[in-house]
Amino acid sequence: MSVPDPIALQPPPCEPSDSWCRTVLEVTNNQWLATSADWLLATPITILLILVVAFVLRLLVHRLIDRLTRDNNGGKIPALLRPLRERAPQALGQLLSERRAQRARTIGSVFKSITSVIVYGLAFMMVLAELGVNLAPVLASAGILGVAIGFGAQNLVRDFLSGVFMMLEDQYGVGDVVDVGEASGTVEAVGLRITTLRDVNGTVWYVRNGEILRVGNKSQGFAVAVVDVPIAYGSDVGQATDILGEVATAATEQEPLSEDVLEPPEVLGVERVSAAEGIMLRLTVKVRPGRQWSAQRTLRAKVMEAFEDGGIRGPVAMGFPPPEQ
Repeated sequence: MSVPDPIALQPPPCEPSDSWCRTVLEVTNNQWLATSADWLLATPITILLILVVAFVLRLLVHRLIDRLTRDNNGGKIPALLRPLRERAPQALGQLLSERRAQRARTIGSVFKSITSVIVYGLAFMMVLAELGVNLAPVLASAGILGVAIGFGAQNLVRDFLSGVFMMLEDQYGVGDVVDVGEASGTVEAVGLRITTLRDVNGTVWYVRNGEILRVGNKSQGFAVAVVDVPIAYGSDVGQATDILGEVATAATEQEPLSEDVLEPPEVLGVERVSAAEGIMLRLTVKVRPGRQWSAQRTLRAKVMEAFEDGGIRGPVAMGFPPPEQ
């Protein structure tokens, strides 16, 4: 009876489907290297391939976002903003393109950050899977860590989310005159966390987006120039009203007011009567957004000059001479 060869009874070092093992065994004739081929060659090459694909994919998506946020068409709306609603007033002029560019860059940065987190996050999970790490505890730990960070940085998260929705809805932008409660002024910069305002005194205000509960935007759609003109008791209200309408109509038909006026002026008549202010007449004009203050100053100066020429005096309490007896 022949004794079986113990070497012949040993299992083959490589499985039939393991191409890496068979290739290394044929080249080196070393069983240890052949059985470790997956760990020494296949796994590093797979991990390297995952990282390269993730890097290239992120780079391509970022370049696509840059193309969508870039304005190459002579001041037209960037492609990324076209599906979104825009409330920017055309009266901004050169600031309009800056407003759109800043809004597009900010939204694009959000999309870039989301893309980076998703792509690199998936790549990290795939690398751990290649290394044989059980992903269930990792995902559970990441969830707990995310909840802890969320509780610890509530204000930062709130500022960020408020900034995202403000950008998407175009509530305000560069060049708008807004009132956000504690501060009001012209918007100089808009970010995901901070909005920068400059008031009429030149003071710069930095307002956290998460602290803004309501916004009054004075630069959207149209504005109304409200002109209140006081006259003294005993003045001819009918004559004053006629002069007010004639002067306002003539002024709004001439430059520079004609470029800002959207509708003919409307004389509302007597607004109020008081001992200190006398009789207050009110005139309103619909103008382009942001131009109401300039229109008010121009109209008020012309109306007061016309009243002086027509013999209609202002109240004594405001320093005007009393009417002639």
